[in-house]
Amino acid sequence: MADQLPYKPRQGEIPTQPGVYRFRDAAGRILYVGKAKSLRQRLSNYFAPLHTLHERTRRMVTTAASVEWTVVGSDVEALQLEYMWIQEYTPPFNVRYKDDKSYPYLAVTLADEAPRVMVTRNRRIPGAKYFGPYPKVWAVHDTIDLMIKVFPIRTCSDASYKKAMATGRPCFPGQIGRCGGPCSMTVTIEEHRAIVDDFIAFLAGGDARFTRELTRRMREASAAMDYEAAAIYRDKLHSIDAVLSRSALVLAEDTDADLFGIAEDELAATVQQFVVRGGRVRGVKATTIEKEIDIAGADLVDQVLQRTYGDAAPADVPRQVLVPVLPDDASGLEEWLRDRRGRNVSIQVAQRGRKAELMRTATLNAQQALVLHKTRRSSDYVTRTQALGDLQDALGLAEAPLRIECYDASHLSGTNVVVSMVVFEDGIPRKDQYRSFNVADTTDDTDTLYQVLMRRLAYLDRPETEEAPVDATDDGEVVTTRRKPRFAYTPQLLIVDGGQPQVAAAARALRDSGHEEIALCGIAKRLEEIWLPGDDFPVILPRTSEALYLVQRLRDEAHRFAITHQRKRRKRDISTVLAEVPGLGEARIKTLLRHFGSVARLRAASADEIAELPGFGPKLAASVHAHVTTRQTTP
Repeated sequence: MADQLPYKPRQGEIPTQPGVYRFRDAAGRILYVGKAKSLRQRLSNYFAPLHTLHERTRRMVTTAASVEWTVVGSDVEALQLEYMWIQEYTPPFNVRYKDDKSYPYLAVTLADEAPRVMVTRNRRIPGAKYFGPYPKVWAVHDTIDLMIKVFPIRTCSDASYKKAMATGRPCFPGQIGRCGGPCSMTVTIEEHRAIVDDFIAFLAGGDARFTRELTRRMREASAAMDYEAAAIYRDKLHSIDAVLSRSALVLAEDTDADLFGIAEDELAATVQQFVVRGGRVRGVKATTIEKEIDIAGADLVDQVLQRTYGDAAPADVPRQVLVPVLPDDASGLEEWLRDRRGRNVSIQVAQRGRKAELMRTATLNAQQALVLHKTRRSSDYVTRTQALGDLQDALGLAEAPLRIECYDASHLSGTNVVVSMVVFEDGIPRKDQYRSFNVADTTDDTDTLYQVLMRRLAYLDRPETEEAPVDATDDGEVVTTRRKPRFAYTPQLLIVDGGQPQVAAAARALRDSGHEEIALCGIAKRLEEIWLPGDDFPVILPRTSEALYLVQRLRDEAHRFAITHQRKRRKRDISTVLAEVPGLGEARIKTLLRHFGSVARLRAASADEIAELPGFGPKLAASVHAHVTTRQTTP
């Protein structure tokens, strides 16, 4: 493969102004759309030597046959043009979004003569105003039940409304007090519209105004001894309090903000958008993003904000947008959002305080959603079968790898070296067959893997010695049936976490142990490449491949299991050291563990620092300090 692209523009042809660029394939289809403050600087990254590019970026530029660009007058114009072209052409190498459609919304049909409040999952009702999404459908119904006690607006269907208005008889929900529209014959269309406006203003964050007004009316009615009216206002206040109690005040009452928590890996990202109005979380929206080329951090935030607010109504753009990292063109995005909202908008990183705490919550939700997304892709039978078939084809195996073992090495600054072995059978984890190996003496990761695989493969050659049940035949003869130990089952595929060096070490172990019939590959985390023994170039599985998700999950599970085992070892090591201190019991050892966490940090602490912990006097602290420092210097 040539290291330069044949369609690379000549030096000086690409302008330095801001603009939007498009990569096209030989048929003229747009493959990728991007924007840049300086077209020359950005495009030069794509035309670097091919071997230096991220593998997925390399696949995009080699698939393309030409590149073209459009110069614009400002960064904001570039952003607007990029968004418009992405929406129009849906380029296959731009990130793809999958909204979580399972969440219900509360909608008010403002385009109707008498607007109606309803629960819906349809986001395309003409002229409707949406609130949410809500986590559960019953939460929307409960909110509506409470709200119509304070703001009695229409809840009946369009058919019921038309019939009531034609006959002059209230609709059935109106007869039982469940509908406050003109069809209930209690208000006019104009009066009903005013109540709808108050309903929307309350849900949009105007809580204090309505609470103050109802409180004032209740007190006036009470002072006038109109206790029946005062009781009505009291009940409405209780309903408002009940609605507000469902969304706790998380930020200052005057805060209107959208907060984005993002979790990502090489193939996908998940976004949790917290909609905060009046200091309260009014809705949570989940989005899954499938990546095709290398995009992360600031660029990903840029794409998320464009997609979120590209078609948003001015009222849906908040004063503040809180993100985990500022996009490169934050000022241009702020100007774009200001144009859409009609007022100032700021993009900020939540660094401390309650906003940072809420950002951590959103990020945690995004991380859990990413794990769930990956797990769902490898959970059902059809998907697992497809993943194993794809993996068989990609690696050139004679049969689908029904038993796969994956290995990952972990250490702490060269100490406490452990290797995990996780087992998947038919694409499902077999946690009862997981194993971990301690390695006492090793030079590097490749030597560690070689040692562990030699130890593991030795079990395949051991005789069947596991005890089996004893049965007696009718003539009294004793028959024993030997069963093969689970650890001795031969895998169809071994996977190691790493690239060419780690795969070479594993191949040497297979060769030296006489088990070259077992297939082998490695997965390099940075580029998600699949390496085979002796190959100079990796196997690149498609982004949407179920096989890649299966291999990823194996690698991640092996990494998790290795880290868990290493932490347990470190905890046992420090506990063993501290148990030798005279007068130091289990409770005080736990206190030291919680505070210092490791022997190294404890050794670095002074006796006075140890004495500050609860339950430690100067004498015991000095004894602990002397013991751990003596252990450090003892040969």
